[in-house]
Amino acid sequence: MTAIATHPVQNHTKAHRAEVCPVAVTMRAYDVYCAVYGPQPAMVTGGCRGGFSVGELIAFLYAAGFPKEQLTARVDEAFAGMDIG
Repeated sequence: MTAIATHPVQNHTKAHRAEVCPVAVTMRAYDVYCAVYGPQPAMVTGGCRGGFSVGELIAFLYAAGFPKEQLTARVDEAFAGMDIG
C-alpha cells in the first residue's frame, strides 16, 4: 500500500499524537487561504501553529467551490456559522 502524503493539522484531541490530513486536502484549503490572506507556507508544513485547525479546513474547503472574488466573504460566512467546540 502506498503511503499518503500528509501535513500536520491542529485537532486538540487527547490522543497525544500528531494529527495529520492528506496533502490533497490541505493544499486545497491552502489555495483559498492564500487568496484571502496571502501565502504563508508554514500553515501547511506545520511551522505556524501546527498547521490548520479543523475549523479552518472546513471554512477554506467550503469557500473553495465559489468564485475567487467571493472567497473572503465565504470564509467569513463559514466561520460565522461555525460552532465545533
